[in-house]
Amino acid sequence: MTDLDALRSLIRRDAADRGQTISRLGYFCAPFRPADGPFRDKVIKVYRGLSDGAALDRLARCHDDYVAALLGAGVPMPETKFHLLDLDGARVPVIVQEALSTDSLMRPRMQADDLDQTLAMMEAAGEVIATFWLSVRGSDTRIGFHPSIRNFAIVDGRAVFFDTFPPLIHYSRDEMGRMLLQFSEKRLMRMVGPLMQARVTGIQDEWYSPPETLVGLVGSACRLRPDHAGAYLDWGRDFVARRMQPWADEALAGLNAPPRLPGYWTGFRKLLGLQGEPNIDDKRG
Repeated sequence: MTDLDALRSLIRRDAADRGQTISRLGYFCAPFRPADGPFRDKVIKVYRGLSDGAALDRLARCHDDYVAALLGAGVPMPETKFHLLDLDGARVPVIVQEALSTDSLMRPRMQADDLDQTLAMMEAAGEVIATFWLSVRGSDTRIGFHPSIRNFAIVDGRAVFFDTFPPLIHYSRDEMGRMLLQFSEKRLMRMVGPLMQARVTGIQDEWYSPPETLVGLVGSACRLRPDHAGAYLDWGRDFVARRMQPWADEALAGLNAPPRLPGYWTGFRKLLGLQGEPNIDDKRG
């Protein structure tokens, strides 16, 4: 059981005393791992609070449902708990997650390992993507998945997914579009974003599309290692034929050339200084 008083005390400390900041440029928060104490084996993710108590209660329920749905769909995950923590009169969403070794993070390994090793990691991540979408196929529940390279670790050859915020379940497309602004850590995004709400809302569409999640994975690999782009495209075309037959035609249409990010999302990332690095790594270079 989580010691909420200890967690509250940890979060109140000055950021310099909390421990290792795992990510400095996250879109929703800057996760950190305490150097010692009861949470030294955890990653702590603290999000912006809202004045709407009912919306926060719904967020907590949806997060619990989303974690259960991911696990039920066969997605390997570290232990993940969601709390609404009372901090100085405000209720703040906090996720406490079992820490993964930084050596296991897929993105830096994709940058450093040889072609055969990176293809093995792609296969592991692709297997999680296919297993998830085949499991929820036909469900009446609106549910999405954001299996980017930066959201995976590779543990004993298996891809482990660790990104559960925002919870991509139950919310309508418009609601999720508003959440992308409400919970953004970047004040500039909260100020400028509403002027481009339709484009902000469109960011999520890939997360709710089985073929686009796979194409997105391949696109990220091609951008990380352009020297291996041809091999990654070949892998992607082979993989969808083997494991994602219901969506093969759509996926193959996106794998004729190295997939590119939508122009509006590239623009947002430049505006915010985001470079697409892992959201639990200790640097984003």
